[in-house]
Amino acid sequence: MVGQVKLRPGLISSGSPLTYRKIFWFWLPLAGTWLMMAAEGPYLAAVIARLDDPIVNLAAFGVTFAFAIIIESPVIMLMSASTALVADRESYLALRRFSYGLSALLTLVQVGFLAPPVFDAVCRGLALPDEVARLTHGGLLIMLPWTGAIGYRRFRQGLLIRANLTRRLAYGTAIRLVTMSVCALTAYRHSSMPGAHIGALALSVGVVVEAVASRFMTASVLPGVLGRRAAAERLASLRLGALVRFYGPLALTSLLALAAQPTVTFFMGQSRYAIESLAVLPVIHGLTFIFRSIGLSYLEVVIALIGRRREHFIAVRNFSLVLAVAAATGLSTIAFSPLASVWLHELSGLSVALTEFAVPPLRILAILPALSVVLSFQRGLLVHARRNTSITWATLVELLGVATVLAIGIHFLDLAGAVAAATAIMVARVAGNLYLVPTCVDVIRNRPHDGGQVIPVPTTEAT
Repeated sequence: MVGQVKLRPGLISSGSPLTYRKIFWFWLPLAGTWLMMAAEGPYLAAVIARLDDPIVNLAAFGVTFAFAIIIESPVIMLMSASTALVADRESYLALRRFSYGLSALLTLVQVGFLAPPVFDAVCRGLALPDEVARLTHGGLLIMLPWTGAIGYRRFRQGLLIRANLTRRLAYGTAIRLVTMSVCALTAYRHSSMPGAHIGALALSVGVVVEAVASRFMTASVLPGVLGRRAAAERLASLRLGALVRFYGPLALTSLLALAAQPTVTFFMGQSRYAIESLAVLPVIHGLTFIFRSIGLSYLEVVIALIGRRREHFIAVRNFSLVLAVAAATGLSTIAFSPLASVWLHELSGLSVALTEFAVPPLRILAILPALSVVLSFQRGLLVHARRNTSITWATLVELLGVATVLAIGIHFLDLAGAVAAATAIMVARVAGNLYLVPTCVDVIRNRPHDGGQVIPVPTTEAT
């Protein structure tokens, strides 16, 4: 099974009491990193909403990001692979070749996708308006460095995690946000680029700079890695075929998880109020992601603190319940009060009409952050117990749920696109949570035999 690598002793030993205060201080830096990443979407949407033709450009930016994220999805788990495998010179060089090759292959896939016959056929299949399709094509051209930069820095970030230098990941995220902000504001003030292209440029430049920063951040780690030599019996596991077998399940999970966004985009083009729906969904997603990040950051906490024999299960579970209530309360407070107008209209820059259009789907998603906390807890428990296959199947259930509910909502119930999308996301997440319940109950009832932990598999909802 992939990922069965013993963790180093962490912040809290198995025998020491685990207080909620300790959990909080362990979780807080991880949450801070996710919150910084969550700021990207709302910030860029706010910039685009203040430029010319905001509806079309917001729609095109959302479609561009959806395409880019699905193309680069196989590289997201390189951080997990690097954390698990890179222990010496041979493993470093082998996984580096694999990472570079995978990144190059996916970049070629993006180039091929942008070929006019292919791109035009996809846009016709999605029923995208011509102007949205034109802006999307330009945005994807601008984002050609995106996949390679993400693959490179996630490979490097795994080295930092293995060296117990996780704080540097937060520094890299901060550098990315600052770079993105400077790029967006500069293009906003000193160029005539359309808003969708400004957003794509800011994202692309931000990840490239973060990739460069990750190289400098790992400079102190590499000598120790390169100075160790792999045992002869380990070399077979570093051949290309073995690496593909190791990484394949991780890439599949990532691909399935990220396929939900393009699935939503596909159905939006066939819905009522298609352009309005495509325009508001990035803004809604950005706001919900801020509160969902509270849960996304909890997966690693569960794996690290639950204890070798899950003796801290009660404390970790109770803390997750507190987080779930807090996250859902925060989003609900905005969605069901005048703060919704403040966020959507005054901060995000949506017109009054688009703001009114965005409020119902936002309210439908009000408890999604709580479900995200539950999902992170479930995944953390199962990864700790080495039951990763169930996570992949639950992700597939969720993806099929999104597609099924969208098809019914749009083609049979004639719902507005954004409302259908919000309903589908909620129903599918509940289905994914419920699918994992029997496996989680089985894990809780059976303590681990060897007391081992595994390297955590990072969440795939953000890059």
